[in-house]
Amino acid sequence: MEACSGAHFLGKALRAQGHDVRLMPAQYVKPYVKTNKSDRNDAEAICEAVGRKNMRFVPVKTAEQQALLSVHRARQAFVKARTAQANQIRGLLAEFGVVIAQGIGHIAKRLPEILVDGENAMPGMMRELLQRLGENLKRMDQQVAELERQIKLWHRENEHSRKLEAVAGIGPITASAYVATVGDAKSFKNARQVVAWLGMVPRHEGTGGKVSLGGISKRGDVYLRTLLIHGARAVIAQFERTPDQADCWLKRLLARRNKNVAAVALAAKNARIAWALLAHERSYERHYVAKHAAA
Repeated sequence: MEACSGAHFLGKALRAQGHDVRLMPAQYVKPYVKTNKSDRNDAEAICEAVGRKNMRFVPVKTAEQQALLSVHRARQAFVKARTAQANQIRGLLAEFGVVIAQGIGHIAKRLPEILVDGENAMPGMMRELLQRLGENLKRMDQQVAELERQIKLWHRENEHSRKLEAVAGIGPITASAYVATVGDAKSFKNARQVVAWLGMVPRHEGTGGKVSLGGISKRGDVYLRTLLIHGARAVIAQFERTPDQADCWLKRLLARRNKNVAAVALAAKNARIAWALLAHERSYERHYVAKHAAA
């Protein structure tokens, strides 16, 4: 089947009846649709695509994985709405000559003072509106905090997720999202497949025997890739504050590349390490050296 809405539910239901279920990304099936889109033509394309030796499949997620990822998606939606609400409040205040520094914390701190200030020449209707928007911002902030609490509770109870937290740049949010999204790490042949699946490898473009490497492909799960890159940015920011405690590999990388390139490289490295910990059932060792590298 195509990995579309409801595919994981149907996959589990068909597995319970003894079928071998394989989910294919829709973009891999589309090239085999020869004419206009219809149920018949889609079914023919799926039958042709599944017979290809190099076809890639999506593992069927468990109900627990789906539930945890649903919490992650809901949290991300609240974060996005909270940012939009904060920007709206800041923009409306700017129309009346009131400027607030960037950051949601500044709005929560200054908004009560602005509402009681009688010298800013804001009408009563505007003050009521700002109070309503401020309360809505607080409610969304509470929703984000509650969903994060649920994610962290699941993280503490899951052994695999706790393993990943030991890696610098991976916290409870990223670790839980990685475990739930990747599922069975052994379904990937090696660590590079995971990084390519997350879209953090160079995009290949070439013809006539000449291949050029561009930026990262940005394929795969946008949410998990974003978490990994933001975690890498936090590590780099910590390096700038305390350069003596940084990893030697990161020091050499920042010496020859800018911070954005280094952040993506570190995120890709963390994704590889996380796969190795899950696939080989090991605990994280900061100064671990592979046997073939030592040889």
